[in-house]
Amino acid sequence: MTFADLGLSDELLRAIEDSGYTEPTPIQASAIPSILMMRDMIGVAQTGTGKTASFVLPMIDILAQGRSRARMPRSLILEPTRELAAQVAENFEKYGKYHKLSMALLIGGVSMTDQLAALEKGVDVLIATPGRLMDLFGRGKIMLNGCSLLVIDEADRMLDMGFIPDIEEICTKLPKQRQTLLFSATMPAPIKRLADKFLENPKMVEVARPATANVNIKQWVVSVSASKKKDRLRELLGTEDVKTAIIFCNRKTTVRELNKSLQRDRYRSSEIHGDMEQSQRIAELDRFKAGDVNILVASDVAARGLDIKGVSHVFNYDAPWHPDDYVHRIGRTGRAGATGVAFTFVTPDDAENIANIEKLTGQKIDRFASEAAPVDSPVDEDERAPRKSRRKPAAKTATKAERPAPAAAPTFDDDRLIDAHAERARPAARPARATPNSAPSTTATAKPVPPKAKPAPARTAAIDDGDDDGGWNGPLPDFLRAKIS
Repeated sequence: MTFADLGLSDELLRAIEDSGYTEPTPIQASAIPSILMMRDMIGVAQTGTGKTASFVLPMIDILAQGRSRARMPRSLILEPTRELAAQVAENFEKYGKYHKLSMALLIGGVSMTDQLAALEKGVDVLIATPGRLMDLFGRGKIMLNGCSLLVIDEADRMLDMGFIPDIEEICTKLPKQRQTLLFSATMPAPIKRLADKFLENPKMVEVARPATANVNIKQWVVSVSASKKKDRLRELLGTEDVKTAIIFCNRKTTVRELNKSLQRDRYRSSEIHGDMEQSQRIAELDRFKAGDVNILVASDVAARGLDIKGVSHVFNYDAPWHPDDYVHRIGRTGRAGATGVAFTFVTPDDAENIANIEKLTGQKIDRFASEAAPVDSPVDEDERAPRKSRRKPAAKTATKAERPAPAAAPTFDDDRLIDAHAERARPAARPARATPNSAPSTTATAKPVPPKAKPAPARTAAIDDGDDDGGWNGPLPDFLRAKIS
């Protein structure tokens, strides 16, 4: 099948040919004819299948007839993130270059003045994020009663970000007689209820099982300790045939730190995360697309919908917390029929996350083994030395523990010494305290009280027995004997 078989106009076919495409993807072949027939549609497709073009192409031909009016867009496309909205705008510019359609982009982080100026002229296509659209609608700067075509893209992502109430309110502002297209990678219950409420007799187009990872992507799980992630990443970057790569981290701080570390090692890397201004993020994406840098360290803000050609590898530096994010992350490679490789670093704490991913995708991810870190070997808590070399210090420690504790250093606190030796003298004197009716003890354990004339030897013997009172452990000085007696 070719694009000409789908019923598209000659101008559109020419633009498609200029872009280098010859055959439609399964989602395009199934969706485009139904959209051209003005039917409502639900499209369930995994990321990287050409989903965006499946609604952009027929929309261009549908909107070719008619004219726009000020502040009344003729069609509306809702996207969950600014990056996705910008990507859809690029698709309209690429495929609509032989049409005279006007377009406006309503996203945060961009001057509202320019957006309002475009709306005042009238637009055929309005691409917006729900937040900015609701803001302008509340100010009375836009009217939606002239919109005859609505596209809700990445509906499951909208659900994750809490946009469903906004979408429901937006739908109530549009004419009831309209065409509505809903696209989602998965169909959880809230999305199904949304479709039942606002779509009329939709055609269901499903080209892959929901949340199934792209079969063109070779997936690996890499067992590694948290402290060795950077070393393992550098090893893979050096041994794998990495042309361009996106490295995903769970936290923005990790994105910044890892990018700085790679740059110090002279890798051509850049970063993109939610703390950056929109203009900065677009600039870094443009550098990556142009080949100025070949490694992009990103948070999940860039995980969904970015259509960047030629990404050979995806590295999940942090295992994603949500299984759906895994599918969208690795979907940045293996796009449009190409093959790709995805590595996911897994620490012992990530076992549950990987199990959830494998449950969602319905496939077991292969474990990556190498001489540096065999996957079947348990991760050692202390990686500074092999296990055998650490047994010897343990044995030495045990031997040392068996030795008697060294004597305490001498102290010259006279009052402590007097009290200590006075305490030693008392047990020796106790046997002499017999009651009037008792007989003297003749057992070996009961020693007679030494005569007062010879106190020093008895006390010296007591001190030399090995008892440690924390003080002086030598012969008792003469000046102390005088005080005790």
